[in-house]
Amino acid sequence: MVKRSRIVAFLLLLLLFASTIGTTTNSILKNIKLGLDLQGGFEVLYEVKPAKKGQEIDQEVLNSTVEALDNRINVLGVSEPVIQIEGDNRIRVQLAGVSDQTKAREILSTEANLTFRNANDEIMMDGTDLVEGGAKQTFDENNKPSISLQLKSADKFREVTQEIVGMAPQNQLIIWLDFEEGKDSYQAELAKGEPKFLSNPNVNQVFNQDTVSIVGNFALEEAKTLASLLNAGALPVKLTEVYSTSVGAQFGEEALNETVFAGIVGISVIFLFMLFYYRFPGFIAVITLSLYIYLILVIFDWMNGVLTLPGIAALILGVGMAVDANIITYERIKEELKVGRTVKSAFEVGSKGAFWTIFDSNITTIIAAGVLFAYGTSSVKGFATMLIISILGSFLTAVFASRLLLGLWVKSGFLDQRPTWLGVRKKDMKDISEGYDAIDLPTRFDRWDFVKNHKIIFTISGVLFSVGLVVLILFKLNLGIDFASGTRVEVPSDKPIETEQLKEEFAKFDLEAENIVMSGDNNDVAVVRFLGVLAKEEIAELKAHFKELYGSEPNISTVSPVVGKELAKNAMIAVAIASIGIILYVSIRFEWRMALAAIVALLHDVFFIIVLFSFTRLEVDLTFIAAVLTIVGYSINDTIVTFDRMRENLAKKKRIKAYGELADVVNSSLRQTLGRSVNTVLTVVIAVVALLLFGSSSILNFSLALLIGLVVGVYSSIFIAAQLWLVMKAKELKQKGVLITEKVKRERTDEPQV
Repeated sequence: MVKRSRIVAFLLLLLLFASTIGTTTNSILKNIKLGLDLQGGFEVLYEVKPAKKGQEIDQEVLNSTVEALDNRINVLGVSEPVIQIEGDNRIRVQLAGVSDQTKAREILSTEANLTFRNANDEIMMDGTDLVEGGAKQTFDENNKPSISLQLKSADKFREVTQEIVGMAPQNQLIIWLDFEEGKDSYQAELAKGEPKFLSNPNVNQVFNQDTVSIVGNFALEEAKTLASLLNAGALPVKLTEVYSTSVGAQFGEEALNETVFAGIVGISVIFLFMLFYYRFPGFIAVITLSLYIYLILVIFDWMNGVLTLPGIAALILGVGMAVDANIITYERIKEELKVGRTVKSAFEVGSKGAFWTIFDSNITTIIAAGVLFAYGTSSVKGFATMLIISILGSFLTAVFASRLLLGLWVKSGFLDQRPTWLGVRKKDMKDISEGYDAIDLPTRFDRWDFVKNHKIIFTISGVLFSVGLVVLILFKLNLGIDFASGTRVEVPSDKPIETEQLKEEFAKFDLEAENIVMSGDNNDVAVVRFLGVLAKEEIAELKAHFKELYGSEPNISTVSPVVGKELAKNAMIAVAIASIGIILYVSIRFEWRMALAAIVALLHDVFFIIVLFSFTRLEVDLTFIAAVLTIVGYSINDTIVTFDRMRENLAKKKRIKAYGELADVVNSSLRQTLGRSVNTVLTVVIAVVALLLFGSSSILNFSLALLIGLVVGVYSSIFIAAQLWLVMKAKELKQKGVLITEKVKRERTDEPQV
């Protein structure tokens, strides 16, 4: 009997989900802050140094510097800047959406010290006599730009003008502006010992007032900038740029549109695959995946997080991982149906059996994501944040929401006589009274012997490893400036760029490009790298020059040698910690041999990603490390699924007495899980290929590293991890005298019987 109330409850929940998502999604999307790589802007990492001898850089000083920087950013009118203290002596500033990046850099780290002097060059007043924030750009009686200043004391100004009047005929009040940068260097005027001259009015009377108007030969923008610098106040420390990057607004908008389109394509194909292959459960998966995407956006909005380009990639990748959980559950349910269980029983047993497999595989990925968050910087940390949220969100929706929605239909009784709705043909269903188990079910891979040629597979892998080692030694890695330090200039153009012309343009600035890589449909984007680190004045000049030449402002990134070495060190530490974390977890949940085999397979995957990047000369940057750590966490999913089935099949064996029985367990487990492994990886590959084909060029290397890792990961799960465990387990049992090898078994059989 069909319980219609369950179906009605399902439809009401579906209506609730649809109405909630439909009515709130637009407002949520508007609230989410976009990173500078999606809307343009720039990011700079400062090293904080003492402004005077004996000054200590402690937490209080860092907090004061952050406050001072925030005040300066308010002058720019930038909404929601990101200012973070990193370590003991660094501050990272991210300004997304800033329209004039050159002006922003200048106001952040440049101090303008105004001095009023007499004809003998004696300082009469300085910037400390000005009211904080009291400078503003005005116009004089001739409608020329001027600067109005508010003084703290009218009495002091009266005394100064009185003294100047008494110095007649040298009764001039000379106004100078010294620029002192937060860096160790000074601007050109100060370096020459020549502060900028502003004005030298004659003072013929005593002024008893608290306002001063500086009239000079100012351009309008110059007057505005000077007023802003004066209002910015003094910094309590010196700031040295050790890393910076910038993204043009047009470039950011294009990257956002391309990546969102890639996501829509990838997710749509995944939805179609699930509907076609899993039928009604596939329809449930489409609902929960839509709920998953909505939930992630809601959580990110609540966290007031900043969405970056790698963050969107993590969200799309998360869809593939959420599909994994659905596939594992649905395949387990199908297996239980095939051995003769009822729909209700198959649903309960299959869901319960899949839960811990999904849990284990998600935990290992969270370990990698957590390490990435701890050791990543900037957009990589954003990727890690989104990846962690995606894993948790996929677990909630793919496990609990899917079980709730599918459970309503199962408990309604509607599916009892309709197993085809769950992807199982009636002729494939056994009679449960005959005692069939999932291990006894035939698979499409039964003719494949994965274990038989494991020595040959190990030999081939060893040869490939040796070749890869030679490739690495000969070609080395094409390290990006993130690790090698230097300057990277991405020059977009509204017309094709000629390499020789580009070299000539850089030569005008005495810059010799280390290499130039052309990209874009018509070679309209050039990426140029330099060994040296450019100063902010040089960056400003380059931006202005190439904007005039090619119609778009270039994106310029600089990394100091100190930061480059730190990033390289942190990357190696991150991979090591992630590997150790996974070893410990798998050892606790399974056994140490499985943990060791899994890590060998992971290192195998990472090694071949690195080798392929070395051979193809693709640039290794921070996003590459993010991709590697994602593979470290994700490729173990297949291994965990296989090991979980091996553990289950071993538990059903009372005692392993022969090597052949142990090999049968491995073979059976691989055959039973290969179909779902292919499907789970296929869904993630669909998402990654969509990113490769339609996504932004900024994450091309990231997507390619993921794709390579996923493909190599399937191979290692089947032919490395499982086979290596078999060899180690057989050796252990043989040492205990439990295992009889096939050779010994034949010899005993051939012995004459007494």
